[in-house]
Amino acid sequence: MSSRIPWRARAGTALLAVLAGIGAFAAPVPAQADSQPESLQSVTYHGYRIEVPAEWQVVDLAENPRACLRFDRPAVYLGEPAEQNDCPAGVVGRSAGIVVEPITARSAGQATAATARTQRGKAIAPTAASSNDTIQIAVEDAGVLVTAAHTPETENLVRGVLASAELTSGAERTALPAAAQRSGATPLAAAGPQPGSYLGKGFDACTAPSQAAMNAWQASSPYSAVGVYISGSFRGCAQPNLTASWVTSQTNNGWRLFPIDVGRQAPCTSYSLKMSTDPATAKSQGVTAAAGAISAASGLGIPAGSAIYSDIEAYTSTASCKASVLSYLSGWTERLHSSGYLSGFYSSAASGIKDAAAEYNNGAYTRVDHLFYAWWNGAADTDTGSYVPSSYWSNHQRIHQYVGEVTESYGGYSINIDRDYLDVGNGSTPTPSCSGANLDFTAYTTVQSGSTGDRVKAAQCLLKAAGFDPGTPDGIFGPDTTAAARNFQSSKGLTADGAVGPKTWTALLSRGSTPTVQNGSTGEAVTRLQRALTAALGRTVSIDGIFGSGTAQAVRDYQSSRGLGADGIVGPATWGALQSGK
Repeated sequence: MSSRIPWRARAGTALLAVLAGIGAFAAPVPAQADSQPESLQSVTYHGYRIEVPAEWQVVDLAENPRACLRFDRPAVYLGEPAEQNDCPAGVVGRSAGIVVEPITARSAGQATAATARTQRGKAIAPTAASSNDTIQIAVEDAGVLVTAAHTPETENLVRGVLASAELTSGAERTALPAAAQRSGATPLAAAGPQPGSYLGKGFDACTAPSQAAMNAWQASSPYSAVGVYISGSFRGCAQPNLTASWVTSQTNNGWRLFPIDVGRQAPCTSYSLKMSTDPATAKSQGVTAAAGAISAASGLGIPAGSAIYSDIEAYTSTASCKASVLSYLSGWTERLHSSGYLSGFYSSAASGIKDAAAEYNNGAYTRVDHLFYAWWNGAADTDTGSYVPSSYWSNHQRIHQYVGEVTESYGGYSINIDRDYLDVGNGSTPTPSCSGANLDFTAYTTVQSGSTGDRVKAAQCLLKAAGFDPGTPDGIFGPDTTAAARNFQSSKGLTADGAVGPKTWTALLSRGSTPTVQNGSTGEAVTRLQRALTAALGRTVSIDGIFGSGTAQAVRDYQSSRGLGADGIVGPATWGALQSGK
């Protein structure tokens, strides 16, 4: 007996009306003339049926499991993707695409707090949240996970397709595993900020390779760093392997990751998703893109202090176009800095990178922290030739993509990649931009749900800088602040009660670089130390950035009470204890 989802909107006329209302789907290359599909096709998998435009390609992954799940052309992918997909490195852009795969332990790893679950009698498709221009629905009554990628222009089209869904007699229920249903951010998983300090070769690929491929390449390739496309409304490939668990495995195995976001492109290109020609609007779009990237990074366990690279493809520069790009990057950088991340910028050395260098000292724009430049000259170095002066971004702030779109094979695993050479450093975690927030108190009393005041604002600022966004620091401890505190506590192995007490204060206040400091030292690290000791010891330690006799005694008292060598010198062990909330 067939079973229908009651919220199904009958396709045919209804879907054609949606298509007629939005015109042609957005193309990743020059936009095509408006066209409307003359017919629809029904597509069924595991008893889940949708109707899509007849022009869409339908790919059966049972027949072609290694097919690349690419969204730069309209397509439906049915079945479980292979762990290793044959994706070209150079896929750019997004049109529309839907993946319907069985709910398994592997696919459930892709579920996030934004994943909707079908409920009979409720229209899920029109209201399901879109994260990074991707809608994900767990249709448990058919045992499938549906991932639908779109652009702002094709969102209505994709929602119309999803609203056409019905169940057939072949549908069999599989529940989403309980772990995948839990809301909230994934605790930090990566082994420190990414890519961290690294000098050497790396590669980037359109889709994150399988664990087996990563292991094989680690054993026999010259690469120790990998670029992964974590977010962006214009990301071209699906990421069936990219989960917090994957990030944990790679970084624990010694791989360095350089996260990439593919968002709006320069207005002087023919891409379908472009930033505004108005600089103020472009800056706002950069802020929005960065917020999405931070959310994706946090969900994958890529912590604050990491660099995230905005991919803006090559363009023919004009004064107006340059202003839009640099304004977008200013918003991108400022938003990343507000959550403690570093900003990176990928582009062609001859266009975007050259434009950024030309305005390096222009205070009207906020400078990015890292460059990631495409100059396919075959030289594994970070020389920028005439494009960028050697004194710019010279403090371990460069990645050179020196060869593009080549296939290499190691340990029996072939991947189409771009070759990169990295000279990167941890850099300085940006100062939280919490305007008016005071972080210096004689006592860090416990604040929790319902609390208000300056200490709450300080806690919100510190949580935001650590990559756990409580919203705008307003001095009011509400549900978002509670959730951010719980997620931070989980990441540190602390009791996740959502209240900011002595241990949580200690971990938050000490967060940052960990240089060895001792009697006579001065500076920002000493200030952080003094704040953290005040919280940890429950007594006032003078917060003046000067390591004097009072601070030295407080350090010895802390070390003695925590079972550390009480030498009064703050090195890795003492910093580690403080940053763990001990």
